[in-house]
Amino acid sequence: MFQNNPDTFRVLVYDLAAAKGDIQMLPGRSVWCGGSGLAAMLFAKYGDVAAPAFDPRQPLIFAIGPLNGYFPLMSKTVCGFKSPYNENYAESHAGGRSSLALRFAGLDALVLVGRADAPSCLVVGSRQLRLVDVHYLWGADVATTGKLLRKVVPGNSGHRSILRIGPAGENLSSYACINADTFRHFGRLGSGAVMGAKNLKGIVIHGDGDMRLPEDKNYPKLYKAIHEQMTATEMMEKYHNLGTPVNALPLNEIKSLPWRNMTATADPDVAKCSGEAFADKVLMRNAACSGCPVGCIHVGMLREQFSDQHRFAIHQVSYDHEPNFAVGTMLGVVDPASILSLIDMSDRQGLDVISAGVALAWATEAFQKGLVTQEQTLVPLAFGDLEAYRKAMWHIGHKSNDFYGALGKGTLEAAKSYGGEDFACVIGQEMAGYATGETYFVSQTVGFRHSHLDTSGYSYDQKHAEKDVEKTVKFLLDDETERVMLTNMVACLFARGVYKPERVAEALDCLGYKELAQGLMPASEGVRRERWRLKIATGFDPMATKIPKRFSEITTWKGPVDAEYMEALRKGYAASIAEFGGEKATTS
Repeated sequence: MFQNNPDTFRVLVYDLAAAKGDIQMLPGRSVWCGGSGLAAMLFAKYGDVAAPAFDPRQPLIFAIGPLNGYFPLMSKTVCGFKSPYNENYAESHAGGRSSLALRFAGLDALVLVGRADAPSCLVVGSRQLRLVDVHYLWGADVATTGKLLRKVVPGNSGHRSILRIGPAGENLSSYACINADTFRHFGRLGSGAVMGAKNLKGIVIHGDGDMRLPEDKNYPKLYKAIHEQMTATEMMEKYHNLGTPVNALPLNEIKSLPWRNMTATADPDVAKCSGEAFADKVLMRNAACSGCPVGCIHVGMLREQFSDQHRFAIHQVSYDHEPNFAVGTMLGVVDPASILSLIDMSDRQGLDVISAGVALAWATEAFQKGLVTQEQTLVPLAFGDLEAYRKAMWHIGHKSNDFYGALGKGTLEAAKSYGGEDFACVIGQEMAGYATGETYFVSQTVGFRHSHLDTSGYSYDQKHAEKDVEKTVKFLLDDETERVMLTNMVACLFARGVYKPERVAEALDCLGYKELAQGLMPASEGVRRERWRLKIATGFDPMATKIPKRFSEITTWKGPVDAEYMEALRKGYAASIAEFGGEKATTS
């Protein structure tokens, strides 16, 4: 039975080349917390800031926090790695079962180094550790891989997490993701390609151990209070009912929903692909990550008709606002079943669906403008053309030719070769589904993960029409600190309204992490600084970031985007980050 240690982390470091692993007991809990902090500490210890992302020595890290498994919505795992997308230190977060599986396997983190001799699957548990040759799965899509791994590595159903990659990861697409338990993903910035470079097709984590519950008499009371806040109030209803697709109608209303490569920010067809339309036409069931009572995962039913017209299969496909935008409005596709079909194709290839959809939107406009030809795209790309996009998504995953090889490295990389950088919708990485204005565009361009979850910049845009660089930069910096605290734990960020610093400190205290509870925010600030230090040390220059012209050509509820203010805000935020990360800001 595993028991918390208030001072140390229990970390499995596995060398894929040697097919051997060792448990390391590493100090520093009160400094590094867990999750984001633990991943950063482990990258600093085992990684090389100067070596490329695909160097076998570079670690692939999966880390959880001190509250995972003990409180509701403490349900995510942080993946830390050097990104092949930008060669910077990066993080990606995923739900599913991996967090609790690691907890019940008795691990705070799993660190993978080296490269396996053959395509392999790593099997980890409290009483098992082995590397299995699965060369016969190389080339298989994510769905097929998952089905076969359940047979190859049986047992512990419901207490087991299966992480795997598809053809995109094998072909080293810079935005290949790691699929986690079918419906969740370590998306963004290419963790799947890092796995592919390590010849690792899958990871099976067996949560086959026991976990001792806290003896503190305050624990059950605190758990009950938090659980009731999550389930008996309206706080989480949005996420359970229609889920994040409920955002489509209000974003469209305020001219903040990207359409057709962001050539528009509103369209009357929005009702066809709204959260309400998805619920009415394709919603099959809700699902939840382990340890979550909310059930925000919305699973749609996709009916696949075979060529003889007499046979069909039913696929279950999860959807959210960001995938719906990326392969829906961004591509001019509005039918919910068609959007599910494109999400399904992206998932099977093992692609980050946001980056893949935005990349195809750029490719469509480039095709329309004559910058690329059908000889290069292999199919005639047109906004709204489902079948063309399904084929193109397959070509990205399989790196079918030079064009799709370039597109698989990222939209801007392709635009550098073929033209069209002005209309590449890339702010740090391919944008998520919010065209709310200057604050959001800057926050994603300069932010640590280049993610809409770095800060709530998209929300700030909707509430503030004033143009105050100093005030907005202060908001971005302050907002980031509290989010880092949550990703150290590792919480689902949907629960950020519940898990304020005082509540998190209370939870840590009743689990025995008294020193960390007392120094929670200073420790979180230290983690934030270390993450930025690592990102800058691996080559990121905040002042060198750029926002493509397309982002200054749109209109939101506040009117036309103010390019001059946006640039001033970018420079102000970038200078603060450069100074914060221990580097002097350069001029740009």
